[in-house]
Amino acid sequence: MKERKLKKIETGDQIEGVIEGFKDTKSNVTHMRKDIICEIEKNRGSKVITYFTGDRQVASARIAEDAVRLLYEQLLSVGPSEKIDLFLYSRGGDVSVPWRIVSMVREFCDEFSILVPYKAHSAATLISLGADHIIMGKKAELSPIDPTLMKMPQSETAGPPQEISVEDVNSYVSFIKDRANINDQAALSQAISLLVNNISPLTVGSVNRQSSHIRLVARKLLTSRLENLDEPKINSIIETLTEKMFSHGHAIGRREALEIGLPIVLPDEKLEQLVWDLYLEYEKYFNLNDPIDPILQLQTTEVIVLDDIPIAAIESATKSYICKTKIELKKRRQVPQNLQINLNIGLNLPPTIKPDQIPPAAQNILQQLIGQVTQFTQQQVQQEVVRQSPEIGIMARPFGGQWIGPEEEY
Repeated sequence: MKERKLKKIETGDQIEGVIEGFKDTKSNVTHMRKDIICEIEKNRGSKVITYFTGDRQVASARIAEDAVRLLYEQLLSVGPSEKIDLFLYSRGGDVSVPWRIVSMVREFCDEFSILVPYKAHSAATLISLGADHIIMGKKAELSPIDPTLMKMPQSETAGPPQEISVEDVNSYVSFIKDRANINDQAALSQAISLLVNNISPLTVGSVNRQSSHIRLVARKLLTSRLENLDEPKINSIIETLTEKMFSHGHAIGRREALEIGLPIVLPDEKLEQLVWDLYLEYEKYFNLNDPIDPILQLQTTEVIVLDDIPIAAIESATKSYICKTKIELKKRRQVPQNLQINLNIGLNLPPTIKPDQIPPAAQNILQQLIGQVTQFTQQQVQQEVVRQSPEIGIMARPFGGQWIGPEEEY
């Protein structure tokens, strides 16, 4: 978003006017989205709730359990309806959340549909599996639903968390047995040992559980729809979305989604434009086309904290919840291990003054001053050693995420 240039302000009334101007701008942005939501509701004859998790570089959000409670508040506000549409944009998240959302929404409506403006990946695709209709525009895309696990670094200098695809692990085992044709027990044990040494036994156990869990969730979602699917079709959809795409990042457009057997609806021109316009409003609000550049931010400092960054929204025509966070950007340096800095700072008295001539109270004060100077100097030297150590990367850490309720947003 463009920066605002303010003229010189000289009076309290002018300051108050500028503040009110910013409030009006913020309110106008929110009401712009709400106006489009109302237009979609008129077009669809439905009630619309939006769930948008931004994917701005560094400042991103994921589908998570904290959204369930707020979606429930929106449903209570909307009330029982014949049709409820969920406008959904997300790159994915916690795979235990989709069933909670879908089963909850179905308590409030007879027909449940998903509006997909652009990306509805992974856990968002799972949510879509539980809808009676998935309304996809020309740019809309779903994705495979094979889950990923996060391998956390052992230390701050070990780099960022590493994503491990559950299906990648399963494919490794299948490759060893089927493609490489290794059936000897000793060779198989060695191959499994290499796997366990790389991602730990507990992670391997999680992979097995997640693989079974994702199929169970997908089945529950598919069978929750109004349309009764036969067993072969359910199995085909699940196998296609978990194993046969081969890449978690594969984008599934609406024609491919139809071929898979999903209940895709192509919107008319007006509805497609409304859905896309609503996406564009969120795109501007979350600055999705303006990624945060850590290198640029840390040009003149070792660490910086960015405040009040919006990362997600849950909105309807009556209520608005925005999730905002803080982001710490910090240079990672290869500091010498077991760094110890010992300083011995003494006090040289003039030749005319003997130490035993100094009163005890004054000696105590001098010793305290020497201790403080020593401690301060050690800190400064240590900071300088860290500053001059080789830079090996940048750590970006979000913290303090908080949903702002409708009374604050208005």
